[in-house]
Amino acid sequence: MPGHHTDTHFEYLRDDEAFQELLRHLAEIADLQSTAALLGWDEQVMMPGGGRESRADQKATLQRLIHERRTSERMGELLELLADRELPYDSDEASLIRVTRREYQRLKKVPQALVVELSRAASDGYHCWLKARQDNDFRVFQPALERIYQLHRELADALGYEEHPLDALVDAIEPGLRTADLERIFDALRTELVPMVRTISQHLDRVDDSILRQHFERNKQLLIGRKAVEKIGFDFHRGRQDISVHPFTIALSPADVRYTTRVNEHDFAQCFFACLHEGGHALYAQGIPERFRRTPLRAGASAGFHESQSRLWENLVGRSLQFWEYFLPEMKEVFPTQMKDASAEMIYRAVNKVQPSLIRVEADEVTYNLHIMLRFELEKAVYDAQLTIADLADAWRDKMRSYLGVEPSSDLEGILQDIHWSGRFGACFQSYTLGNIIAAQLYCKVLEQHPDLPEYFRKGDFSPLLSWIREKIHAHGAKFTPEELLLKATGERLTTRPYLDYLKTKYSQVYNVEL
Repeated sequence: MPGHHTDTHFEYLRDDEAFQELLRHLAEIADLQSTAALLGWDEQVMMPGGGRESRADQKATLQRLIHERRTSERMGELLELLADRELPYDSDEASLIRVTRREYQRLKKVPQALVVELSRAASDGYHCWLKARQDNDFRVFQPALERIYQLHRELADALGYEEHPLDALVDAIEPGLRTADLERIFDALRTELVPMVRTISQHLDRVDDSILRQHFERNKQLLIGRKAVEKIGFDFHRGRQDISVHPFTIALSPADVRYTTRVNEHDFAQCFFACLHEGGHALYAQGIPERFRRTPLRAGASAGFHESQSRLWENLVGRSLQFWEYFLPEMKEVFPTQMKDASAEMIYRAVNKVQPSLIRVEADEVTYNLHIMLRFELEKAVYDAQLTIADLADAWRDKMRSYLGVEPSSDLEGILQDIHWSGRFGACFQSYTLGNIIAAQLYCKVLEQHPDLPEYFRKGDFSPLLSWIREKIHAHGAKFTPEELLLKATGERLTTRPYLDYLKTKYSQVYNVEL
């Protein structure tokens, strides 16, 4: 029947009553989650400001219902009944049961009242953040952020942890990772990135990006961004592009995936690379198999894996010379005056200009992770009681000066730039760095098998890369942990080496320096 869950792809347990009942429970939960996501999309894209209070009520009710169903007594009984089924580890059925049990055990520890409070605090936080941005004053947002932090501290305590409260929050988005693991990763990156930034900073005048800072009309930017995302493989019959204060992507199903961007008419890169970034997320969502649609397997492996897809298309593809050798004629067609004298080499160098800057989402590849480290360290300092929420704006300025040699002149350029803390405080940003690392590992592996891949980019053919990613990553949905999936795709555990080698090779050439 239309709208009913079909189990045709779950061959092993086709006649298992407990498994079929579990599928029905999970389908209902997935529908509620998609409805909550749709309300969130509408809140940031379409909703009039006056809808704030009723939207908070609606979202809180949905989160309560979702939590009730995910932690119900019957869910526990079904998982218990299914515990003795002998299934291949890689099978959809075993994976579905495994992922559902992991989430059930985690969420069972969280009081329903806390779930409702977290939802309400996120709704309030988002609108306070918008108001603070409008007023350019962190103090407007501070009380909401203090509440968000306290609730996430309660969440960490409810979930439990062995070493650090952030471990509980990190594990929820990056299964298997702890705070100490992230610190080791950041230390490994910092050791090589800081000298790299220092060397390049002595030669900043070798790259000119003024061609990207002319006037580019808003609607034409949206058009060219959409065109690029379509070229890399996004299906607009199953998705759409909109505008929001902070770009994001949601997937209601593989057939309804929505991403947003934002436009600065005097900075072409901002909108264009936001489109490619969110387009990478959106491609992942469209690539999840239809059979996972109303199950927990419909997500990606982790936030870090999702970021690997956005950073792969934004940077390793979208900032490559071969991409611009293909795409420049498209640009010249839409912006004939601005691009009149442009060459692919000129655009390639411009979009790869290294410049210590204030805004994370506009940061170049070399300095980007320093922005992530800064945020991670501030979160940890608050959880370690070394800083209070009230200290954050000043601490932010100090770290920007220390890491990047620049200092925000306002809260809008500093602590208010990201949306993330408006709904969550703790483990908000590490996934971007993990995504950079994983993207390089994946790209390194696909190049081993398809060394002529850049030549395909030059011809505007991105299908070999997308096909490989679809097969190795998207096809598995959330069946495996990030470590398992990375091992399956590359044969390696997480390592920073391919990423650092990629940066050194590329930027040695762009800046004609030894890194």
